[in-house]
Amino acid sequence: MKVIISGGGTGGHIFPAVAIANVIKKKYIDADILFIGAKSRMEMEKVPQAGYQIEGLWISGLQRRLTWKNISFPFKVVFSTLKARSIIKDFKPDIVIGVGGYASGPTLRAAISLKIPTLIQEQNSYPGITNKLLAKNVSKICVAYDKMNRWFEESKICFTGNPVRQNIVDIEKKRENAVSYFELDGSKKTVLVVGGSLGALTINESIAKGIRYFVENDIQLIWQTGKNYFSQAKQEASVFESNNIKVFDFIYEMDLAYSIADTIISRAGAIAISELCVIGKPTILVPSPNVSEDHQTKNAMALVDKDATILVKDIDSRGDLIDKLAILLKDEIKQTQLSDNIKKLGVRDADQRILEVLEELLEKK
Repeated sequence: MKVIISGGGTGGHIFPAVAIANVIKKKYIDADILFIGAKSRMEMEKVPQAGYQIEGLWISGLQRRLTWKNISFPFKVVFSTLKARSIIKDFKPDIVIGVGGYASGPTLRAAISLKIPTLIQEQNSYPGITNKLLAKNVSKICVAYDKMNRWFEESKICFTGNPVRQNIVDIEKKRENAVSYFELDGSKKTVLVVGGSLGALTINESIAKGIRYFVENDIQLIWQTGKNYFSQAKQEASVFESNNIKVFDFIYEMDLAYSIADTIISRAGAIAISELCVIGKPTILVPSPNVSEDHQTKNAMALVDKDATILVKDIDSRGDLIDKLAILLKDEIKQTQLSDNIKKLGVRDADQRILEVLEELLEKK
């Protein structure tokens, strides 16, 4: 089996791409997998770290405001499509998979023109521009939310969910290890705050403003700040000299953090939400306003509509986040309700489901 996987730009695109590659390799040991990404984007570093070869295209996004950078965009699209076509002809894949991001557009267009089976994986509840444009001509579309027939042809849609890290699928037995790892008290309530790998300024400032709440109510806090806010957060926390507050720029053992958390505050990226659904803890989502199409808010609303999370707008979080958290922590009925409802949305075997769609396409080839 020969497979090309294209896309990237953010961890939300790269992680599913690598997960798909891994599940293919697990079943088909001799499979030959090639990635195609955008030069200078993070996939050019992360994909080789995962053990896969990658080719880079000279491609970037179209700016939504008037800027000189858009002048080069048509040339980049043409050049990248021609290069992708050349790569595909040389590699001769059985199937080409797009996961969203700049590189997937030229790559999938080239594959479609060469009559090669194609599959796209849409992580969000509101599709990106690239996948919307590709959807009319690809073979199948793997999605993680219902009602996606608003954007895609019904006959092409396969509900698979988003791949999640396998080490977070079964975290119930990890709580004891987490207590030791974070040096916390297993009998106290614990809140986990994550704003993505780079942190989230508004969430960080909201937590910093409310540290006194955690200390005075004897509630433990595991706080991932990102690198930019880490020093300030440490300084803010040190004022209280409390063992309840644990500050990290990045948490590598996220499975342990999830296992000890009673409540989680998070951004609303597609992969983060997919993990939170599998974990099944009461959650407050603060969508980032700095993403295309405001898709984090749309992701969060898909859960709010099913009473599976509490949403706090980014613009309101400095004033409302701690208050909403305090109300939730006092309401055990609401906690149970949120936990039960978000668990219903969890998909633990998304990578396997995507593999099955891929296999069906190859059988028809």
